[in-house]
Amino acid sequence: MSKTSSAFPSFVAAGEALTDMIRQDGEHWLGKVGGSTWNVARVLASLGQSSAFAGAVSQDCFGDDLYAASAAAGLDLRFLQRVNYSPLLAMVHSTHPPQYFFVGDNSADLHFDRHQLPTGWQQAVQWIHFGGISLARQPLAQHLIELAHELKSRGVKISYDPNFRILMDEHYDATLRTMSQLADVIKVSDEDLAGLFRTTDLAGALDTLRSWNPAAAILYTRGGDGASLYAGQDHFSAAAMQVKVVDTVGAGDASIGGLIYSMLNAPARTTREHLLFSIASGAAACQHAGARPPTLPEVEQLYAQA
Repeated sequence: MSKTSSAFPSFVAAGEALTDMIRQDGEHWLGKVGGSTWNVARVLASLGQSSAFAGAVSQDCFGDDLYAASAAAGLDLRFLQRVNYSPLLAMVHSTHPPQYFFVGDNSADLHFDRHQLPTGWQQAVQWIHFGGISLARQPLAQHLIELAHELKSRGVKISYDPNFRILMDEHYDATLRTMSQLADVIKVSDEDLAGLFRTTDLAGALDTLRSWNPAAAILYTRGGDGASLYAGQDHFSAAAMQVKVVDTVGAGDASIGGLIYSMLNAPARTTREHLLFSIASGAAACQHAGARPPTLPEVEQLYAQA
């Protein structure tokens, strides 16, 4: 059930919610609700955090599906805006290897208005998350950066997952640096570093990222090769957890979501413990088909085993 009480959520993810249109056999397409930042909002809600997705979706069947899925996830629907513009679609015409493009000229996501969010929510939010293609699409990107600056000045914690996509060419470089300097927590994968920095020198790219904001905690994920968490001078790496992998879709969103949850609710944990909880969250997501967020008992069971 969606959150309808007057209390505002402690966590908000701001960005894009979209529909993945996946080509099945050359003739048929399968529509799946998605979006990087929207998924992270769902992960926090699934773990038990009061959560909202701040963004705009269309008023057609695609927007209906995203609205219904947001309600089913327990998100605070006061932050989800519905506008009379076309939907944002990711056309995935090949899954092996992944090949896609976006359809969204003047689409609903670009018309998100932060000034239309509920009055007083800024006083309640403890953590806000940014990332995905929303920061590569104007004018939405500029509005989100302004929101990040505003909340940073209020002492709200900020996490950032660029989640590299083909839209993020050299024109994205300034946004990458700005958001990295604003963030308290940054999540990147090996694929993100290669794409964002346009290099095969991943160690050098990571060093550059860390130099922009030495105080930020950086979660560096490497798929089946595990992950690392850098927190100031503290650093810990861990192997991937051995689970029966059904689907890796949504694992990255679950890993950053798990890290945020751990830092919000167990701040006394060590860097190692935060990392293991994050890896457990990503592993738990892999045990289900599609981008289904893990539940807290599922994550805690894997975390205890670690």
